Amino acid sequence: MKKLITLSRRRFIQAGAAAFATATLPSMAANLVLPGKKRKLGVALVGLGNYSSNLLAPALQLTQHCYLAGIVTGSPEKIPVWQKKYAIPESNVYNYENMHTIADNDDIDVVYIVLPNSMHKEYSLIAADAGKHVWCEKPMALNAAECRAIIDGCRKNKVKLSIGYRMQHEPNTRVIMQMAKDKPYGEIKNIVAGAGFLDRRETYHWRQDKSMGGGAMYDIGIYALNAARYVSAQEPVAVTAHSESRRKQYKDVDETMHFTLEFPGGLTAECQGSFAQNLLDLDVECEKGWYRMSPFWTYTGVQGSTSDGRKLNLSIDNEQARQMDDDALAILSGKPVMAPGEEGLRDMTVIDAIYKSASEKKRVVIS
Repeated sequence: MKKLITLSRRRFIQAGAAAFATATLPSMAANLVLPGKKRKLGVALVGLGNYSSNLLAPALQLTQHCYLAGIVTGSPEKIPVWQKKYAIPESNVYNYENMHTIADNDDIDVVYIVLPNSMHKEYSLIAADAGKHVWCEKPMALNAAECRAIIDGCRKNKVKLSIGYRMQHEPNTRVIMQMAKDKPYGEIKNIVAGAGFLDRRETYHWRQDKSMGGGAMYDIGIYALNAARYVSAQEPVAVTAHSESRRKQYKDVDETMHFTLEFPGGLTAECQGSFAQNLLDLDVECEKGWYRMSPFWTYTGVQGSTSDGRKLNLSIDNEQARQMDDDALAILSGKPVMAPGEEGLRDMTVIDAIYKSASEKKRVVIS
């Protein structure tokens, strides 16, 4: 297994270098920043791919409670570019082999894991063992067992763990999450959620690699799954799923995943995640009306409407900045984060069941 992880890491680093060349329970943590001592938390991004480069790093220029303090990368050619652009000192630059020494750096309070899914567990644990708070992108890991290991590692080291559920910080999404509790249109009867985009890449990318956590369900599909959970404010009890892979680059993973979630009381959610088509809608049918979000998962322009004419169009300057500021403020104030590791574990438990259902072609009870 260790050899497989090493090979996967090497392949990821090589692929990333090639793409760059052609392109582009709340606790008092040991390193908890006390008010008056430090007003902003220093964040180190681990993995400098598209999401870090084009979204997280720019967002960190807009945040009020945290800032970009360091980087961890396996691509040496990226280092001078990032240092010049963001004034990152040499002392705050790390690679995957020496990342553990970040424990000695007081500039860095938070480590944000922005790596392929297969690498989340390893590097989250390195960060936690270094005494740094951990922010980890979704999905949290490859399976529920890995999620539990990350949660245990952070708990042992008394650091906070937050999963990058960007949408749960978005204001219109917060409104419909509250509707699940207030039930302004009566009981929810049915949910339909589709998250997808047309990925035209034909050359190798880790999202086409099963060993690295590739496939639509591990990527865009989690938006539909998480939405079904936060819209209903319930946990699914069973799932029936099937996958499709029509293009050759997705022969080893799911290009599209269809899944039907069953909730207590008879509520169902028809969901899919896809690399083959654009899917943007979240529809919620209730006893006395309906509401919908379209688009519901995008980086900008999230909006919705209701059956009685209400517009869900609260604006936000930057979703990633809001997410990171919310999490940083929770650390600074010693309060719970909005989406802790347990939230990632709940999704991953369902994802495990989805893949089991698709593989065995049967309904699976979620335990």
